[in-house]
Amino acid sequence: MARITWRGHSTQELLSILRLRWSYMKHCWHSLTFNAHMNSSYASDVCLTPIFWFVDNYTHCLGPFFVVGVAALTTSVVSIAYWIGLPFWWAKSQLVTYFLLIVGNWLLLNVVFHYVMAVITPAGHPPEGVSLVEAVSMCGKCIAPKPPRTHHCSICNRCILKMDHHCPWLNNCVGYGNHRYFFLYMTYTTLGCLFLILFGLEIGHKYLWLDHGENWTEIEPLEGQPVKFNLSGHIIPVTHPNEYDEFMLPPAVHNLPTPIVDTDAASPGRRRALWFMAFTNVAVVLALGSLSIWHAKLITRGETSVEAHINEAERKRHLQQQRIYINPYNFGTKKNWKLFLGLVRGRSFWRTVLLPSWHKPEGTGLSFHTVNDVPFEDEWP
Repeated sequence: MARITWRGHSTQELLSILRLRWSYMKHCWHSLTFNAHMNSSYASDVCLTPIFWFVDNYTHCLGPFFVVGVAALTTSVVSIAYWIGLPFWWAKSQLVTYFLLIVGNWLLLNVVFHYVMAVITPAGHPPEGVSLVEAVSMCGKCIAPKPPRTHHCSICNRCILKMDHHCPWLNNCVGYGNHRYFFLYMTYTTLGCLFLILFGLEIGHKYLWLDHGENWTEIEPLEGQPVKFNLSGHIIPVTHPNEYDEFMLPPAVHNLPTPIVDTDAASPGRRRALWFMAFTNVAVVLALGSLSIWHAKLITRGETSVEAHINEAERKRHLQQQRIYINPYNFGTKKNWKLFLGLVRGRSFWRTVLLPSWHKPEGTGLSFHTVNDVPFEDEWP
């Protein structure tokens, strides 16, 4: 029986060489990828490292463009509301128009105020070059003491007090100093968009739905002549111009009111503006509305978005040890909201929340009371 050879090697020798090379490649792969912490999360972090690098190094460059975009978008939406909505409601009811102007401008004032304050107010960072008795750990990137609830922002390249996240739309970190401005901006923007949607439904129905076919042009003219059915059911052509069968009767005259078509409001430019308003407001309500609900849940639990992940991991770890983890900064729904909104030292809800307020958060952001401390009053700290 003939033996198969290749370059002087028999079949068995070739198989042995292939096995050795396959084992060598597997050994090289395991040596490069295997360690005691290797899992799917670690592998995904390694794959996403280039994206993280891009975000850390270039998000601060894109921040100003995001801020200009928010300002331009807000200005365009408000301008269209005054351009189309104000004349429509003024012709419909002047009393309702006064109400809409008051409510709408109140919402606009809060949106603009809280956005500007969220952009220009520093989130807060630990003081440098001083000894911090409040420090609970060291930052591996800053090589500096870290107070409680402080985390390092790789985009700002510094530690942020009570950090929640870095927001590119603000070109700023959201933390101890401006978290309230950020949340109220989202809330008032969502309410403002819902306000425009609610009182813009009738405008959209009129000019985008009912008047959609008023300016159509007929490409192919109709041909033929009118017909009617006789008593036997046959179709016969109508050869006389009168409306009725009796030839002696004159044609009927109908004095019907002629609808007044607002050609300016039905123009293509205004329709495009209304479609822009519809898509923009719905998108903002879905995006900022869901984000506002998420942050409201975090505030109710007395935690930030960073602490939400930490506390979830701690709950799982304590559960494995058959223990219950308690968030040390959760004082209950009512007190958590009062502390977050600054409703302390006699501040009222209408003056602090319903109207723009410059008041700063209580304390320095370097230390916080916990549920393990002696009961304290609403003043913080």
